[in-house]
Amino acid sequence: MGLAPEWLSLSAVGLSQRVISTIQSARASSTRSLYDCKWRVFEGWCHRKGHVPFQCPVSAILSFLQDLIDKRKAFSTIKVYLAAIAACHVGFGKKSASQHPLVCRFMKGARRLLPVSRPLVPPWDLAVVLEGLKGPPFEPLEGADLKHVSLKTVLLLALASAKRVSDIHALSVHPSCAQLFPGDVRMILRPNPAFVPKVVGSCSPIDLVAFAALPGERLSHALCPVRAVRTYMERTRGFRRSDQLFVSWANPHKGKPVTKQRLSHWVVEAIALAYMSQGLQPPVGLRAHSTRGVAASWALFRGVSVQDICAAACWSSPLTFVRFYRLDVSAPCVARTVLLS
Repeated sequence: MGLAPEWLSLSAVGLSQRVISTIQSARASSTRSLYDCKWRVFEGWCHRKGHVPFQCPVSAILSFLQDLIDKRKAFSTIKVYLAAIAACHVGFGKKSASQHPLVCRFMKGARRLLPVSRPLVPPWDLAVVLEGLKGPPFEPLEGADLKHVSLKTVLLLALASAKRVSDIHALSVHPSCAQLFPGDVRMILRPNPAFVPKVVGSCSPIDLVAFAALPGERLSHALCPVRAVRTYMERTRGFRRSDQLFVSWANPHKGKPVTKQRLSHWVVEAIALAYMSQGLQPPVGLRAHSTRGVAASWALFRGVSVQDICAAACWSSPLTFVRFYRLDVSAPCVARTVLLS
């Protein structure tokens, strides 16, 4: 579970083990593991400098953070280190380590010295990827290898919904969560009710309309997400051992649910294979999370309102989209719309 020092500090004020477990459950297990990893780095630094990690003075904390700046760590990385330290440190008076006035001023200075930079253009060409998904090894879908059916399905879902990988990972094939309308004209996918999204209460269902059900639209049947999901569910029905939508195709874990990390690898591999299927070299540094910015930016370019985009992607404010995800997709050499032939 990680964060043993935090457990000790909470125990010192008389809290029971069950109460402490509930308090620490406020953070996701992945966050607890990340904090524990960062704390161990800080703990080793303190031991080399002769400090007691959970009671060290503010000067020691600032020196450690300064070392990270000198190593040109990203500002977001420094924030994670500070959060991990604040979770385990006893604090100063009634304030946590991150709330100390000097630490607050230090972090403001660090933000100026390490400005957050993000790409302004798409990291990969949507037109190339969509064209690759229309042919081998992804098509014909009914006869394609299950691996490629899986890769194509998760990528189309990511592009059509602009959801986080964690939201897609939580989707379920249980009848209460997966609803396919007569004639396969529409599909609604909902996450497992036990799923706790990154932003609590923000996970909305994925509502997909089959391309054939959109009059006047010239959309490629090969890129229809309803067709892809329905085919994937049929291909995995006979061996799946979980209600989770995406399961492993390979032995010895065949039929078992895949992890969020594995699902991210599927998205990246699908993009790379789409490039290679056309004899092109995939871009370096591909990330699964990039699908959110690409999909949302193309939706905005095609006239979808910012409010609708934020609702679909579960962004609480348009500012989040504008600051961190909006890309310049107006270049004529790129595809004219998401999933448009």
